[in-house]
Amino acid sequence: MKKWVARAWLLSLALTLGACGSAPLAAPWADPEPLRYNILYTHDPTPRLNVEVFLPRKFALDFLFRQPGRVESLVATDEGGNRFEFFPRNGAVHVPEGTRVVRYHYPLAVPPQGGGRHLFGGMGEGDTWHVAGKAYLLTPSRVTADLRVDLSVSGAGALLPWTPGDNGVYHLRGEDLIDAGFHSFGGRRCEAHVGASVMEVALLGRFTHLTDADLCAWLEQAGREVVTVRKSFPYPRITVRVLPVPGDATPGVFGMTLWSAPPSISILVGQDATAASFAKDWVAVHEMLHLTHPALVPREAWLTEGLATYYTELARARSGRQTARQAWRELTNGFARGQAASGSRTMKEVVAEERNFMGIYWTGALFALHLDVELRRVTNGRAQLEDVLELLATRGPTATLASFGDAVDTVAGQPLFGALLARHLPKPAFSELAPLLENLGVRIDPGGVTLHAAPGSGWREALDGERTPDDAG
Repeated sequence: MKKWVARAWLLSLALTLGACGSAPLAAPWADPEPLRYNILYTHDPTPRLNVEVFLPRKFALDFLFRQPGRVESLVATDEGGNRFEFFPRNGAVHVPEGTRVVRYHYPLAVPPQGGGRHLFGGMGEGDTWHVAGKAYLLTPSRVTADLRVDLSVSGAGALLPWTPGDNGVYHLRGEDLIDAGFHSFGGRRCEAHVGASVMEVALLGRFTHLTDADLCAWLEQAGREVVTVRKSFPYPRITVRVLPVPGDATPGVFGMTLWSAPPSISILVGQDATAASFAKDWVAVHEMLHLTHPALVPREAWLTEGLATYYTELARARSGRQTARQAWRELTNGFARGQAASGSRTMKEVVAEERNFMGIYWTGALFALHLDVELRRVTNGRAQLEDVLELLATRGPTATLASFGDAVDTVAGQPLFGALLARHLPKPAFSELAPLLENLGVRIDPGGVTLHAAPGSGWREALDGERTPDDAG
């Protein structure tokens, strides 16, 4: 997820709601077992999604919109064809008894005074639109392990996180509805390949200077940099959506990864960006680096964002996109920003501050650096933080802070994670920074950063992929 460069308008939620209305369709009563969704993209009269939900018999009647805001009313139809209008309350929906079909529409476009463009709620132009699944899908309040879901899409070429079956129907598990990822409708397509893995990419708008090939090459480069951290790209298939930001020349403006299965990524790119500007972009590789670690439950943003922030600079150095010296300059500049945002507060206080993005990201990045160095030190260079990520990948797509720490201790061959975390948490954030940099041979001078021989400079060179002692960039 991202980031301190986020535009304020991305954080506003559109509150303008639409009225419900759609023509009844023939109901598939013959097979009541799956929960079924029919989704129709339409541009008449305005861009919206018409959604039909077919309920199995004796199905629980409590539903919800996991990100409420735009659906004003719904219509229930029973088996006899009788129709009843009903209304959500703060996203919660209780379906009338006897309902077999629920119909509603979700407006993708809203007036500017209602929030306008929104990465989750809906953004796009013409017949090309982007939305988060949790914004428009009405989902059961309680999802059981045996729930089967069939979902179909019509009206526009859609890119959803999942792979459709031969008949074009997505056959899902109930848990896929909990985090349904990012969805797009319309646009152009390309594919980026990293080894045996493929990224299916939807390009959702026009760019002034960039070709579709430029955009796919940029994503492919980011994917190759992920492989400097993991032995192979973490998923055989992911989906990525790229949207233009009018009036902006920044290559990567903002990006976000959602933990659908598989994860889905969306990135905003300045409409006036050039292919040359991608050389300095860090947003795409940062988002893909989130794929290298499991989703932490409950969420621990300081660790997951810290890992991605830390590896963003190392991966770009290891690939040759920046020098070792440039990587350490980016890291030290980031640590300085994080320290300024944290003041004299302890790490424990900083990571609890939900909106202190700068402090959270860079406190986490410092801890990741220190943990990586300590793993190499206690194993005499035989192990590193990447080995922890490889081990966690064998244990499933989610982890807890405790299981992450257990993986660290397993790789280290001794208790390490808890002791290092206990060392950081009660102290002022970044108090461990200066001695750590000195040990690694990273010196912050008035002219920038210099790299020099020090007790830990060998570890530093192993971290950034530097090949010769004098390669200072």
